[in-house]
Amino acid sequence: MLSLYRWRQLGFVALCVQTSFACAQNFLPPSERVRDAIEAYAEVRAANASIAQAEQQARELAAGPNEFQLSLSPTFRRTTDPEIANSNDTRFTEWEAQLSRTIRLPGKAALDRETGAHIVTAAKLRFGDAEHQAARNLLAAWMGWLRAEAVSAAAQTQYDTLARERDTIARRLALGDAAARELDQIDAMQATVRAQLFQAKSDVAAQRLILAMNFPQITVPERAPELPDPAPLDDTPENWIDRIISGSHEIGVLTATAAEHDTMARRAAANRLPDPTVGIRTFNEFGGAEKGWGVVVSVPIGMTRRDAEARSQFAAANIARSETEAMRRDITSEATLTLARAQLSLQMWQAAHAARLANATSLSRQHRAYELGEISLAERLQVERLDAEAALTELRARVDAHEALLRVKVDGHAIWDWD
Repeated sequence: MLSLYRWRQLGFVALCVQTSFACAQNFLPPSERVRDAIEAYAEVRAANASIAQAEQQARELAAGPNEFQLSLSPTFRRTTDPEIANSNDTRFTEWEAQLSRTIRLPGKAALDRETGAHIVTAAKLRFGDAEHQAARNLLAAWMGWLRAEAVSAAAQTQYDTLARERDTIARRLALGDAAARELDQIDAMQATVRAQLFQAKSDVAAQRLILAMNFPQITVPERAPELPDPAPLDDTPENWIDRIISGSHEIGVLTATAAEHDTMARRAAANRLPDPTVGIRTFNEFGGAEKGWGVVVSVPIGMTRRDAEARSQFAAANIARSETEAMRRDITSEATLTLARAQLSLQMWQAAHAARLANATSLSRQHRAYELGEISLAERLQVERLDAEAALTELRARVDAHEALLRVKVDGHAIWDWD
């Protein structure tokens, strides 16, 4: 029994001495597969399609709302004028035609193009935000699977250890070297661990299903990779917070939206001076006896609607700027909380790691005391249970710390960002 424990302890120590850089390539999925999974994410594909829509909308704005208009009015006239009626022809074919177009006044076309550029910028930023959210979801799903696998592996190890111990006690009982109550005690503990093992395996299956359903491009290995010791972030919290804020797509979207509304407001204000419609008119009357042409100019009259539109757009721009400030406040709070959570998770793992090592030392002594007959099996099983709980707490804290630290890197666009 002591030999088995020593192997477990050596395996644990071997895990702890692995470097973060070497293992970082192992416990996360390959970068190219992550990129494929993010690009195939439904929300990302929708946001990508929105860019094409925005580009066509910008093209439409650049072209302007005005087009040439052609109007034809063929008519047939019959006259009863005595002078004309005495002639041989009293029926005449007549027509008139007009070609016109509304002309944007100087400066309006530039404002329309500027509005289109802001629309495209916002669409691209929404695409980046969709990729960011997909990366967050993938990280949560992947680390959820690693957490479930770690718990399952710990439960399996504990169950296998108890099974071997039970076989040893059963042989001793057959030789009259152990009491029946010892077998009952280990059976009870093994039944508890078996239930925990079934729950852990169920959690693993659920996490695998989540990954398969949401990110089918990611191949989940049969055996989970081992996690290295979590390492502190390579920069100050203040710099990470600045990176998260400056790289926030959500702030960028609202900033572009505010600029779009501001440009539209200036466009509406410019539209208080309406665009004139200019055209050429020609006509043919009395079967060609009268012909002519002329220039037609029309200008809309009325300021109420255009003035209300301009004021509405200025109000929308003010709303968007206020929303941008609110989003900046929220992103700053979230970034600060994310950094604090990462630092706290690292400290919690360090405490759990120290507790795990202390329990391992205590377990070694209790095993020796049991072999010397200084403690009972029940006391030794209690120590085993406490050691298993400490090991499980350390494993969960290890995964939590990695996830919290990686969340900072994802939000700071240090990983899984291909802009």
